[in-house]
Amino acid sequence: MVNIVASAGRNGVHDFILLRASAIILVLYTLLLAGFFVVTPTVTYAEWQGFFACMGVKVATLVALAALLAHAKIGIWQVLSDYVKPPFLRGALQFFFSVLLLVYVAAGFLIVWGV
Repeated sequence: MVNIVASAGRNGVHDFILLRASAIILVLYTLLLAGFFVVTPTVTYAEWQGFFACMGVKVATLVALAALLAHAKIGIWQVLSDYVKPPFLRGALQFFFSVLLLVYVAAGFLIVWGV
């Protein structure tokens, strides 16, 4: 009998570390955005565009987007493996959500580099 383990990382410990690291990155990115709103009295379109035109913010946004992808991928895998028992349906849903996450990342790249 073949034992197939389908996780986002190599094993459970790797998934655990990826989840924690991605969560920390997402918290730091949230603090970056919150800091922008705290130090900017009135946010206009020009200020918002200028903020995202900064290379550091673009890189931080893309890193946060990658962290969100990893976090969501592991979370979706955990939920589907716990609650969806038929293997074909679980595989189809994992495929659907993986493609959807890649579309979100592609859209994020286009939006960030379009500023």
